[in-house]
Amino acid sequence: MQSKWSKIIVLWVIGIIWGCSSEEEGIYTQNQVSYSLTAASDFDIQGMAHVRELRTGGIEIELVLEGLTSTEAYFYPSHLHYGPYDSPNAPMAQMLSPVDARTLVSKTVITTLHDGSIMDFNRFLSFDGHIKVHLAEDGPDYEVILAVGNVGAYNERVVDLSKIAVCSPYTN
Repeated sequence: MQSKWSKIIVLWVIGIIWGCSSEEEGIYTQNQVSYSLTAASDFDIQGMAHVRELRTGGIEIELVLEGLTSTEAYFYPSHLHYGPYDSPNAPMAQMLSPVDARTLVSKTVITTLHDGSIMDFNRFLSFDGHIKVHLAEDGPDYEVILAVGNVGAYNERVVDLSKIAVCSPYTN
């Protein structure tokens, strides 16, 4: 009797483990790419932007930053912009989910950009743009850029911190 229950418990645990892992893996294709985000201020926050293709269409952008975290709820605005990081007044292509200062992580699903155009993984690979993470949503601290990185077609360009342009907080 005890061995029957042991087998049932083992099968149940295997089912739970298999079910949880396949659900996570099941939402993504094998297509993914990562981009560096360079520290752009005295706050020394840098990290990566991981872009994954979703099976349902579109992409997920996960920003994973490193640096000083906070114990209080505060969120750093982040944006996907057209053009390279040094383009003055680069219009926003898509607002990303803000980065939580407690975890320094953000996840955003994108299927269309602000202009209504479709965004999928292949288009993202050739997208001419960059990502910026700001200290604040508005006011003078909006001009403080915590992290920046080119993505898509511009990802090979080296970031020269002296050339970072403050981008437009408005959409195209």
